[in-house]
Amino acid sequence: MSEELHINPNAAADQDLNESVLKGDVLNAFDKYYADDVVMQENNGDPFVGKATNREREVKFLESVEQFHDAKVLSSAISGDTSFSEWEMDVTFKGAGRVKLAQVAVRRWKDGKVAFERFYYKG
Repeated sequence: MSEELHINPNAAADQDLNESVLKGDVLNAFDKYYADDVVMQENNGDPFVGKATNREREVKFLESVEQFHDAKVLSSAISGDTSFSEWEMDVTFKGAGRVKLAQVAVRRWKDGKVAFERFYYKG
């Protein structure tokens, strides 16, 4: 009896996206992998809609960083159109000092692009 191996088409994109972020290539990864109508949300906050709006938020976040000391993906998984990744980051923010962050990113993929992303963290 032979078993057929099914590779999730979103798995390679999710892995490449995470690796690009770890390399500091955040904006190019955003441009490549996020849908034009992407919805992004922090915890239970109001969602932000649209690629331009969310790219601007990414730029502001990056501009607030004085130095990235370390970032790691501790674990990741994908099921169907949903991927999960657990992150740790060690960051110094301008005027706010050094902080260690832990978060989980949940992404929903559609047609090879992130259509929805939500971050869960203590905040």
